[in-house]
Amino acid sequence: MNIIKADGSIENFSEEKVLSSIKRAGVSQSLQFHVLENVRSKLYNNIPSSEIFNLIMESLDRSTQPIAKSKYSLKQAIMQIGPTGYPFEDFIAQVLKEQAYETSTRQVLLGKCVQHEVDVIAIKDGQKNMIEAKYHNNPGAKTDVQVSLYVKSRFDDLKEKHSLTQAWVVTNTKATSDAIAFALCSGMKIISWSYPEGEGLRDLIERTNMHPITMLTSLSQSQKEELLNRHIVLCKELRTNPDLLSLLHLKTDQREKVIAELHYIHNS
Repeated sequence: MNIIKADGSIENFSEEKVLSSIKRAGVSQSLQFHVLENVRSKLYNNIPSSEIFNLIMESLDRSTQPIAKSKYSLKQAIMQIGPTGYPFEDFIAQVLKEQAYETSTRQVLLGKCVQHEVDVIAIKDGQKNMIEAKYHNNPGAKTDVQVSLYVKSRFDDLKEKHSLTQAWVVTNTKATSDAIAFALCSGMKIISWSYPEGEGLRDLIERTNMHPITMLTSLSQSQKEELLNRHIVLCKELRTNPDLLSLLHLKTDQREKVIAELHYIHNS
């Protein structure tokens, strides 16, 4: 049975991948197989991967653990962190802060030739890194070699005047093989959704528990955008300081649902 991925490529349906993705969301073992059985019953050849995602979300919604939807939708939540790239830059800066980096965003720096706006500067252990946070809101989009070339050129213009150590590209989707090859060949660091293995963006988020507020199913998209516009990008911020929810003027029952979901995301 084949599935059509978001980028148009075709691959064999894998029960192991489905189970692995459900397990990562903290779903109980008994429910994992219940969800898989529901997906199996509705499979057809060349089914879009987005439809499989929806089947899993529907199964979780009807289950004894509907709150698990929030963690299962991590990749989609990162897609919703826009519509501009600024919240993604804030998000990357916060994830790196959790790893003891000193960060700043949207710095306008004069290079040897021209002026540049740098998405994120991250400093740690005497290393000063220039980061291009490449945000896509289309799941089929990939960061290509042109991005790596562009970032390397900007880095070369800025590095001497600003004592930069390394250029990074961080993207919320996949990077092409050429983008990765050029980055590695030229001494850059590149982080995509699942690259490098075990150290991709998904791994960093899950390991540091730095989940975006767009995961919250108990808030509407407009409510999430209100928080993002105020540079509140992390569930951790709301969990630590629930008074921030007063910005949304929530009713008591909705506020309680949000707080319960925040605790689930943090503890599961």
